[in-house]
Amino acid sequence: MARSLNKAMLIGNLGADPEVRSTPSGTRVATLSVATSRSWTDRGGAEQEKTEWHRVVAWDRLAEICERYLKKGDRVYVEGRIEYRQWEGQDGQTRYTTEIRAREMVMLGGRADAGGNARGAGRGDRSADDDYSDFSNDSLAGEDDLPF
Repeated sequence: MARSLNKAMLIGNLGADPEVRSTPSGTRVATLSVATSRSWTDRGGAEQEKTEWHRVVAWDRLAEICERYLKKGDRVYVEGRIEYRQWEGQDGQTRYTTEIRAREMVMLGGRADAGGNARGAGRGDRSADDDYSDFSNDSLAGEDDLPF
């Protein structure tokens, strides 16, 4: 029985091509920069928009899929857990980062691969027929009207 839950789900667009590297042991690691945006009308009637940038890290086979199929601007669904890391920089200062460790990724729209499939499942838990394209910022309309 799970006593806690650490789960992040994002639908957004890549701000750059995936950065892919290999660890000394040969494990592939992809870093993605995913933008999510929301828009609303403020109390004065002015349209507002805010974009949040998320650092997403994918490992092993999922990193290979990201490297092969994703490009800047592509729309993706990413699911994973939030991780906080710290390290010491070359200047001796402690650095901190927050990232989503991807467990699953689904390509939404965009270019098709050689088989004509524009979507793909990163782990196999979801079939290529799953479609998250009905999720949009409009589905969250009015959330800024909440009292908390």
